Amino acid sequence: MLSGELVLYVASVYILAGFVKGVVGLGLPTISLALLVPVLGLKEAMAILIVPSLITNVVQALTGGRLFELIQRLWVFLFSLCILTWFSTGILVIADSNILTMGLGVILLLYCLSWFLKIKIPTPGANEKWLNPIMGGLTGVSTGLTGTFVVPGILYFQSMQLDRHALVQAMGLCFSVATISLGVSLSGRGVLDHGLIIISGAMVIPALIGMWFGTRVRSNINEDLFRQLFFLSLFAIGIWIIVNATIKLEWI
Repeated sequence: MLSGELVLYVASVYILAGFVKGVVGLGLPTISLALLVPVLGLKEAMAILIVPSLITNVVQALTGGRLFELIQRLWVFLFSLCILTWFSTGILVIADSNILTMGLGVILLLYCLSWFLKIKIPTPGANEKWLNPIMGGLTGVSTGLTGTFVVPGILYFQSMQLDRHALVQAMGLCFSVATISLGVSLSGRGVLDHGLIIISGAMVIPALIGMWFGTRVRSNINEDLFRQLFFLSLFAIGIWIIVNATIKLEWI
């Protein structure tokens, strides 16, 4: 069980992560993992992520009126994501957590660089049928090993020429399925315990509070500037995570 000081720190992280999600529509899992992994460890941070990520993303997935249309188009992607998440979590349980933590840092850097460099995956077009299982599988590997759902899934969704509302709903659907898959995988391999589940459930409140504040201030700030600050901060955190994990790895 976490100490009172750590619980307060975790709650503060989820307020911040919820705030970012409220402003830019994403970032809750990424921010929370980036700030919690160096303090708690990768497995514990991933376990605490489950409930607040699921609740906020289910709401996002159900909003937009295109849920069944998106499921019909993306079900192979989502199925591959589930399967590869399960197998990748098996590696997470037995692998050196410092190496996987470095992997999280690398994923964060790649995510930030893709935004800074405006990298876009070519429109899949007729190749979508065979790209769906590949991209879903790669996203599942990232989810199972590092707890992040964004690479390459979100870049792939952006290439599918979905309109803004469909893209946001597709992201919510992807994140929801990824969170459920991650939770089932961690639970099936004994990583989740009752204490972490209770803390995860409690973190829904600060996450929603942060989202509420983020939504309130969204119209009063420059969203482009906020996104720049968000990715710059995330890039710095990614470097910090890699350096810390490397130092710990050298001492083992």
